[in-house]
Amino acid sequence: MRIISGSAKGRKLRQFKGQHIRPTADRVREAIFSSLTSRLGSFDDLTILDLFAGTGALSLEALSRGASLAILVDRSAQSAEIIAENIQTCGMKDRAVMLKVPVSNFVDKPSSHGPFDLIFLDPPYNQNFIVPTLNEIVKNGLLSRQGILCIESAREDPIPNDLAGLELLSRREYGSTAVSFYSLSNPREDHP
Repeated sequence: MRIISGSAKGRKLRQFKGQHIRPTADRVREAIFSSLTSRLGSFDDLTILDLFAGTGALSLEALSRGASLAILVDRSAQSAEIIAENIQTCGMKDRAVMLKVPVSNFVDKPSSHGPFDLIFLDPPYNQNFIVPTLNEIVKNGLLSRQGILCIESAREDPIPNDLAGLELLSRREYGSTAVSFYSLSNPREDHP
């Protein structure tokens, strides 16, 4: 697994070992960033929130492409160690912050770093993390008015199209994985 594009292009990222871990496949990551590039145009100066960050590959890719800040949230000690090493490998210590806390603890209140321009949500499959996390993201104003939420899920994991406060932009399937993009459906005026 490597960084695909940008200032850290080609840097090899440390991965998990073991069968129970599911890092985003390179082809899926390429498809995600192709879709995001066509929607955003540029990653320059974007703020990123990476929930269930795993190896940090998604947010590190965004930083490599010009994002200004990434907050990576994962409660796993193994993830925290791997992310710290990958941040170092990519030379992004000044723009990446790893928080070893449960995602539910992070999203249950507004963030001093937010709202975020791009939020990655890649929880363990089929464990009902998605809808409660999305509800907290909307309730606490974590997504900026023009922001995009990118969700990676199991293809069969149901995500309602009509989530309160969110509008489905597109959904694509890659084998057993689905990637869905959302934006705020009615951005509140008090969001920055």
